[in-house]
Amino acid sequence: MKKQRKMIVIVILIAVFSVPIILLSLKSLAVGWSWGELLPSDFSLRGWSVVLNDPKIVAAISVTYKIAIAVILLNLLIAIPTGRALAFYSFKGKGVIETILFMPILIPALAIAMGIHLTMIKLGLADQWLGVVLVHLIPTVPYSIRILRSGFERVGMKWEEQSFTLGGTTLSTFWLVMFPLLLPSLRAAIYLTYVISLSQYVLTALIGGGNVVTLAMLYYPYFSSVDDMVIASFSLMFALLPLLFIVMVELVIRVTIFIGK
Repeated sequence: MKKQRKMIVIVILIAVFSVPIILLSLKSLAVGWSWGELLPSDFSLRGWSVVLNDPKIVAAISVTYKIAIAVILLNLLIAIPTGRALAFYSFKGKGVIETILFMPILIPALAIAMGIHLTMIKLGLADQWLGVVLVHLIPTVPYSIRILRSGFERVGMKWEEQSFTLGGTTLSTFWLVMFPLLLPSLRAAIYLTYVISLSQYVLTALIGGGNVVTLAMLYYPYFSSVDDMVIASFSLMFALLPLLFIVMVELVIRVTIFIGK
């Protein structure tokens, strides 16, 4: 009975995630799929041809990946030491620091971005991709810190202490001991940061000033199109990009682990 319930849950989950993708895929290829028809009567690659032959999309994908990778690296540089300090140490003002770090979660990022827009202009970072990278840190860093803090709390200090006792340095201890143990948390932080950065439209438009065009900024012009095939093709490509990114990250992680052995 328990096994049957588990199978039913698995089937429902597969249906929930796969049916929208299947319908979107059919819609991107369907010609004249009218209401009441079970399947399209004709198929065409015209929607995909329009999307893939648009030079703006190719350039936007490149910019999106460049910004996302920079945001992820900065997130890890900030979140790893911060998460470790918050997990292992008690110090005066820790509560205040935690509140400040998590304020972007409580306050809309747009309100904060409006406040730092003038600062970006004074520093010459407005309308620049570096300014967009920095503003994407606002909605991503708090989540990365929370994830890495939970990871350090789960692992504990005993592995670090044993490594130091055996003569390990700070770098070798992190790379050979803590990195493998923190891998689930690192994966979660990387994937969540990528998805949040990918979907930022307002912050990118505000700080990028239209000079920095990511894929999210092209989504709305395409969505206002009356061509269902083009909309479905663009939406499907937008949805598949995170899956492609996950595959790339997993390859990098496995190669890194293989080299480190």
